[in-house]
This record gives sequence, structure tokens and C-alpha cells, in this order.
Amino acid sequence: MKPTVHDIASEAGVSLATVDRVLNGRPGVRAPTRERVLKAIEKLGFVRDVAAANLAKGRVYPLTFIVPSNDNSFMAALRAEIAAQQARGPLERTAISVTTVPAFDVEALVAALDRVRLEKTAGLAVVAIDAAPVRDALARVVAEGIPVVTLVSDLPESERHHFAGIDNEAAGRTAGSLMGRFLDGRRGRIGLVVGSLEVRDHRQRLEGFRAALQEFETDLTLLSPVEGRDEPERVHALVTQMLRDEPALLGIYSLGAGNRGLIRALSEQARKQPLRVIAHELTTHTRAALEAGLIDIVLNQDAGHEVRSAIRVLKAQADGQAVIAAQERIRIDIFLKDNLP
Repeated sequence: MKPTVHDIASEAGVSLATVDRVLNGRPGVRAPTRERVLKAIEKLGFVRDVAAANLAKGRVYPLTFIVPSNDNSFMAALRAEIAAQQARGPLERTAISVTTVPAFDVEALVAALDRVRLEKTAGLAVVAIDAAPVRDALARVVAEGIPVVTLVSDLPESERHHFAGIDNEAAGRTAGSLMGRFLDGRRGRIGLVVGSLEVRDHRQRLEGFRAALQEFETDLTLLSPVEGRDEPERVHALVTQMLRDEPALLGIYSLGAGNRGLIRALSEQARKQPLRVIAHELTTHTRAALEAGLIDIVLNQDAGHEVRSAIRVLKAQADGQAVIAAQERIRIDIFLKDNLP
């Protein structure tokens, strides 16, 4: 049977109120008495159930999410998952607030981070931009004692506590390996569509793709990446131009968002030779494109898992508890039209 607070009180010869003060680090206990309680805890092997204690006290965790406001399908899905967790607040003992900022806007993100320092939040989850001012702003947030989780796009050199997202270099390598197998022995060019090279996840995917493709003995040339800023109309214009200018184009790797524009451009262009197309994130639009044969493979990350993981980690950080690494690992899903869920 696990030792209880009653056992500690009996062993130390003190009241339950005194044990409670020591366990919660509150004042009003003399040093010798506190020492007796701590020795009793050690002797009995008492391990406090923080979750149960917080439930008994009715503790609520105020958490803050900062996410981009753009209308690409993945970010819309991410915001929907956060909204779903907001609705579950009474059950999960959380009070989640959401701040949206323009995508890839460093100044707006820094301003939002600085506002968080003035709020009484138990933790922050943020879709990061890889820029020195953002790292500095995150350091200011952490200095206020606020745990930070980067979401979707990481900043490992910052003072953040955890990253809730996929291994983006591995995702890029997966795309490169699949493209290499598709086009083994072919000669031609591959187009690259990124959202922005200002965010680490897109750079890591690009680096992984290049590295994996180099391992194949193919005569393939990678075109310079075009930046669609995750905006469907901009992506449509860039891909349309690419299809017109590159008759030797064999494949496209779309490693950002804005895939509605990619799909529209592909459907509008009739080509003599088929393209191999790999994209990210399973949405209504990419699902339809897989089924129609416009896209060959979609690499997916579970936005709901990422949001729930961020919440679990922030609550654990607030309680000084360890994070269960295996539970928080976000997997890379690989979807073809044959295995769509």
C-alpha cells in the first residue's frame, strides 16, 4: 500500500496541515519541523500524485497559444484543434487563450511574445520563426518563469523547453527517398515549392530532401526553391510558371502549405509526361488530389496530437514533472491513395 499524508503526519509527529504546508512549500513551518517531515517522506518513500492534488485543489492551468493567422488548410486545422481543446477546458482543467499573428511576420510575433510576459499564464505554445529577435523574445518569456513549447516549427537554439512536431529533416529525407525511387534512371528536373526559408521546418525538409536524393544515381537537377509564403494564390502562380518554363520537369516537392494553389495549377496543365508530386499535410484538398492522381504521396503530421502534446508538456512543466518522451513523439504519416484513412 502506498504511503499517505496521514502516514507522514504520524511518522513525523505533526498535523496534516503541517504536512500540507511542507508539500506545497508554504511558509509557517519551523525549520526543525520541516526537516522531520522531509525525513518522514524519504523514509516512507512517499511520491506525491501531483495531478490528484491539483484536482483536489481545483487548479486550472491558464495556457497561451500563438499561431499564424493565414488561411492555409493545415494552420486552419491546427487552430480548429486548439479550439477543440478550449472547449474541453473544464474537463482538462485548462483555460486556453489564442493569439494569432500574420504568418512569417517577425515583428508581430515578437510583440505577441512580449505581451505574454505580462499575462498570468502557466505556459506558452508558439509556432516559431527562426530569427534572432524571436529567440531573444522567447528568452524573455522563459526568464519570467513561463514554460515554452515550440509547435510545428522548432527553435532548438532557443530556451524553449520542448518541441511538439515531427522530425522535419526526416520528413524531407523520406520525400527525397521516395522521389528517388519514383524517378530512378530518369533524366530531368525537380521543382521545389517552399513556404518560407525563414522557418526552420521548411529549411530542414529541404535539406533532408536534397541529402536523400543525392544517394540515388540519377541525373536529376533540383530547381531553385520558390517561396509561396503558404498562400494558395501565390503558389498557383509560381507552379503555373514552373510548368510553363520547365518542359523537362519530372517532379515537384511541395514542402510547405498553400497546396490548393498547387493542385489547381496541376489540374490546369496538360503535360505529355506525368509528374511525380509529393506534398505535405492531409487535408480535404490533398486527399481529393491523391484520389485524382494529381499528387502521388502526402506526408502528414497530426495537428491534434501536436496540440494535445503541447498541453500535456506545459502542464507537466508547470508541475515540475517529467515528460514521457514516447508519448510526445509525433510520427510522420505517409499516405497514398491506396491507404487513405
